[in-house]
Formats: sequence, C-alpha cells, structure tokens
Amino acid sequence: MYDAPEPVAEIPTGPVAVPDPVRDLTGGRHLVPVWVNELGGLTFRDEGAPGDGDRYVKWVPAGTPELDLAAEATRLTWARAHGATVPEVLSHGSTEDGDWLITRAFAGASAVEPQWIAEPATAALAIGAGLRRLHDTLPVAECPFEWGIDGRIERFEERVASGESPGDWHRGYRDLTVDSVRRRLHEAPDPDRLVVCHGDACAPNTLLDPAGRFAAHVDLGSLGVADRWADLAVAAWSIDWNHGPGFDHLVYEGYGIAPDQDRIAYYRLLWDVG
Repeated sequence: MYDAPEPVAEIPTGPVAVPDPVRDLTGGRHLVPVWVNELGGLTFRDEGAPGDGDRYVKWVPAGTPELDLAAEATRLTWARAHGATVPEVLSHGSTEDGDWLITRAFAGASAVEPQWIAEPATAALAIGAGLRRLHDTLPVAECPFEWGIDGRIERFEERVASGESPGDWHRGYRDLTVDSVRRRLHEAPDPDRLVVCHGDACAPNTLLDPAGRFAAHVDLGSLGVADRWADLAVAAWSIDWNHGPGFDHLVYEGYGIAPDQDRIAYYRLLWDVG
C-alpha cells in the first residue's frame, strides 16, 4: 500500500520573508523563494548584479545544527573538483543570526517542478541516471567524507535520548519499538558497492534539463562514502512521495540495477530514524 512520508520541505506557495542578512548580501534585490523546510532553512533565487548571472542563496537560522552550510560548501567544492556536476560555490559565511551559502545557478529545473511532476517516468529515469553518474564519477579512495552506518546509528541514539519516540517516525514504522529498531539497525546488510553517496538523494535535489535528462545535483551537505543503496533506496522512495506510486522501479532502471529489497528496506528505515 502506498504510504508517503509527511513532507518536511517544499516549494513555497506564498510569500516568504527575506532574512535581513540575506537582503544585505544581495543588495536588496528582488529574490524569489524557491524552497523552505521545517527547520527554517530557506533558498532564494537571485538574478544577481548586472553581468553576474543568476545564483541561489541558502539561509539557515542560528541554532540549526542539522543544516550545516559550511560542510555543504566544502563538499560541493570537493565534488566539483573531482568531476561531479554540482553548483559552483561563490561564497559562504555566518552572522549571529545564521549561516548563508551562495552558489551559481545551473540551467535546469528540479525534478519536483510542476513540469516534471506531470512526467513522473521521465523524472524517475533521470534521477536514477544521475545517481549512477555521480557514483561512477567521484573517487571513493580520495573522499575525505563518510556517511556510514555507524555515524547514522549514533544519530538515531541521540534522537531517542532527546525524547523522540516511534510516534515521530514514518507511519510504516510506528508499530515498532525503539529496541526492535535498534536491533534492526545493527543487522546491516553487507555493502554491495561503496561509492561517494549524495547523502540526500530525494527527488528535489536532482535537476533536469529541458529534454528531461539529468542536469545536476544540489544540496550535498551529507555527501560521503557509503553503500550505494543508501542513496538508491531513498531516491526511489522519494519518487513515491513526490510523484505518486508506481514509478519507483524506474529509478533503478535509470541507474541500471535490479531492486535489492533487503537493502532497500534497511536503508529506508535508517533514513527515517537516523
């Protein structure tokens, strides 16, 4: 049965207040809000000063450790230097109110823009193809970042210690206990293939060109070495909740791999609770 997770980020449908530091950074120009999340993170499109070209400005309010824009800037710069199709970092920094990151705009539209929501098969195939390109391009041996299971289990334990309970998890996991989830997390499948994972391979973070082909990846704040199924399981799940059921198999087809149900189940659980 189709059971989509509750949305935690979305394209805004109404006005979004521009934080004062962002307004100062962009010279008071008109900014178009393109993304908001439940933690207060914002992304704006900025046409830039004359001759500069478009760029994106990300903002995270102070006291939001889950969204580390300095770490994202470092990862973007490394991935771009090693051949990944990701945005160029123009600048980043902090104020007492929060952190900001400015990147040069890519030609392309998010896989959750209305034109691609209306063509879910095209979006799913492009997402799979884009992940395969990322995984085949970035060198594992040279990657200084990790996104391994142990660290994510530690995050699960931190969340439980802070008071999170099964009632906070995806509906498909709410009949489980903390102890049963803990046992499952410590029964990880052997790695299929270690790659440099995107770390947040949800559909909004793939850009498509006008022909519906993969164009670029964005939002790489968790990029690091892990089993490729850590990306694949979540990318296909994201097609379900963004585009509707029945197209997730096309993510695997676009990648060029058959679904591995055990690894898919494990990494979806780990994603939700950790």
